[in-house]
Amino acid sequence: MTTSPTPLYDIKDSRFSGLIHGNAGLERLWTGGRWCEGPVYMAAGKYLLWSDIPNDRLMRWDETDGSVSVYEQPCRHHNGHTTDRQGRLISCEHGGRAVSRIEHDGSRTIVADRFDGKRLNSPNDVVVKSDGSIWFTDPTYGIDSDYEGHAAPSEIGASQVYRCAPDGRISVVVSDLVQPNGLAFSPDETVLYVADTGQTHQPDCAPKIRKYPVDANGSTLGPGEDFAMSDCGLFDGFRVDVSGNLWSSAGDGVHCYSPDGELLGKIRIDEVVANLCFFGPNRNRLAICATTSVYSIYVRTRGC
Repeated sequence: MTTSPTPLYDIKDSRFSGLIHGNAGLERLWTGGRWCEGPVYMAAGKYLLWSDIPNDRLMRWDETDGSVSVYEQPCRHHNGHTTDRQGRLISCEHGGRAVSRIEHDGSRTIVADRFDGKRLNSPNDVVVKSDGSIWFTDPTYGIDSDYEGHAAPSEIGASQVYRCAPDGRISVVVSDLVQPNGLAFSPDETVLYVADTGQTHQPDCAPKIRKYPVDANGSTLGPGEDFAMSDCGLFDGFRVDVSGNLWSSAGDGVHCYSPDGELLGKIRIDEVVANLCFFGPNRNRLAICATTSVYSIYVRTRGC
């Protein structure tokens, strides 16, 4: 007796059918990593970068010919990435315990590495708001062991979400999560979504994404509430499309949620997914970092 392969798409709500191409297959762009994370699309160069954290290297996939090469090694155990409004690479460094920026001339600038005079834990994921402020999460994964960084005690004694203002001032914006991880703004920047992967440290911490209203001043947040609960593994990194749908990593692939928190459907993948991003000229393709490999798939929406 033979069994049918697991379908690629798991449609929970008819709205998901309008967000996918039924005939679009999952492509594996590369394999050979230990823990692939932090994909980011560098539009000007037509290439995709991602982290292979335990191997302390950044990898590069060239959109023009499909070739893969090492972009930087060692790289201070980079995790999450984004680009700012000038197209510069913003990186979360586990090993460097910092958020950094690569300038147009190739030099490295430290954006943030301390709060109240104490070293950050290990910045994990990062987003840039339209006002130029940089928002990032700071759990302890990079200092918990020497596998994804360098083992060390937490100087701050807490895992929080921070905002770095354009003038460099750093403030705490979220302090009610065990291990804040992925984060993203809604398209209109009125909501900040943050994943909590605290179950890795506290078994009773349910894997979830919470949402926080952005105050009128644009720099602080109101009280948070649960947005979505994972039914398979942990939520890690995620991105939002132009319609406000949230596409998140999970234990069995990519989960897609409507702006009101309804699970619309899943893209099934045989590896635990850590993070994803929209890429390509039209931002209508997902790059999916899944443990040892990087996959891609076309969707019927665009990343914002």
